[in-house]
Amino acid sequence: MWREKVQEYENQIIEDLKGLLAIESVRDDSKSSTENPVGPGPRQALDYMYKIAERDGFGTHDVDHIAGRIEVGSGEDVFGILCHVDVVPAGEGWDTNPFDPVVTEDKVIARGTLDDKGPTIAAYYAVKILNDMKVNWKKRIHIIIGTDEESDWKCTDRYFKTEEMPALGFAPDAEFPAIHGEKGISTFDVIQNEQAEEQDEPEYELRSFTSGQRYNMVPDEAEAHINVKENMTDVIQNFEQFLVDNQLEGESSVDSGVLVLNVQGKAVHGMDPSIGINAGLYLLNFLSQLDLDKSAANFVDFSEKYLFNSHFGEKMGMKYHTEIMGDVTTNIGVIEYNNTKGGKFGINLRYPEGFEFDEAMSRFTKEIAELGFSIELGKNQTPHYVEKDDPFVQTLVQAYRNQTGDESEPYTIGGGTYARNLDKGVAFGAMFDDSEDLMHQKNEYITKKQLFNATSIYLESLYALCVEE
Repeated sequence: MWREKVQEYENQIIEDLKGLLAIESVRDDSKSSTENPVGPGPRQALDYMYKIAERDGFGTHDVDHIAGRIEVGSGEDVFGILCHVDVVPAGEGWDTNPFDPVVTEDKVIARGTLDDKGPTIAAYYAVKILNDMKVNWKKRIHIIIGTDEESDWKCTDRYFKTEEMPALGFAPDAEFPAIHGEKGISTFDVIQNEQAEEQDEPEYELRSFTSGQRYNMVPDEAEAHINVKENMTDVIQNFEQFLVDNQLEGESSVDSGVLVLNVQGKAVHGMDPSIGINAGLYLLNFLSQLDLDKSAANFVDFSEKYLFNSHFGEKMGMKYHTEIMGDVTTNIGVIEYNNTKGGKFGINLRYPEGFEFDEAMSRFTKEIAELGFSIELGKNQTPHYVEKDDPFVQTLVQAYRNQTGDESEPYTIGGGTYARNLDKGVAFGAMFDDSEDLMHQKNEYITKKQLFNATSIYLESLYALCVEE
């Protein structure tokens, strides 16, 4: 029944999704203002959602242009659907323009199709279809839209300062059948505090090093600029051999006498860095073979000692595992160095319930202080958990099973979704077992089948939870 309902709306769903995907809603602090708190792109995407909601007769409520909601229904309790319309930067290597959506016979290709614009439109249409059916709502529905999920969650932080907290809700920003637990997530910077006393004319001086833009992405590119006194050819040959030995792409060039080395890696979501290739850590690994100036050598040594080839916190002394939530993971998402200020590593640490975060960080801070490094702690979100046997979770899972025939059990993940804003919130779709997960990667796409099936599942679950029989 629900799938047939969705069929009547398929063309509209695609059209509204295309309009949202065409907005380059990447956070841009250089253009932030009161009107555009995280830049004009995210604000434009938020306004787009208000526009389609108003077209369809729904109420909207804006919170400082950084978050807001679409309202429908009636009743005492609020049911929240927590979505986000910001996206990570597109990155290089796309076969099509990432912000000019391409619709083929079976898929839609653009940045944000999976994370989280496709699922946002699917959830929106589930609410719209029920409302068009003139159902008798027993709950108020708030489709809560954020614009800074991929960075600092300024959006939901601001929203929940003044707005009503839903009693129940889901975030359509992960996988089916349902995610009932999420690891704790922390971001912190390891800062190189002091420049070392310089030795006489080092053979190689690292002038600058850059890799990565976001803490929650494995960097797919790294670049180093090096002053080389002599033996330039040897370094280039060794670098080319290093690329071959490690099955990496990269290149070297000489610019005004400065050697420029570039390594290409593989970007993946920071919740499982082991399946990506961290270009920055590999390039530092190559630099560790050179007789570098003292400050650069200290920086590179730190990477070798604590970070390189250590996806599960082993080298930092933070290895930890639980049956329910799995392992601690560490993603080194941002690496920066220059020869006047020193360097920093931007780290995204994800940890299961039971991991003593404060204790681990305190010990690590003391250990690295002796090496001339300190820690600046950013946000720390503790693990989030709802019992999988909770009737709310079971209702969602049953809707999934009815629509797919798949009896899979709900599980926990290393990712973080808006579901953790709610006491009783879970992540619910829109990825299926057979979906290709290209979140945060090039050529991201959603299949039409996935988009429409997710809409059907959201329809059935919202009907079960929010409509009077």
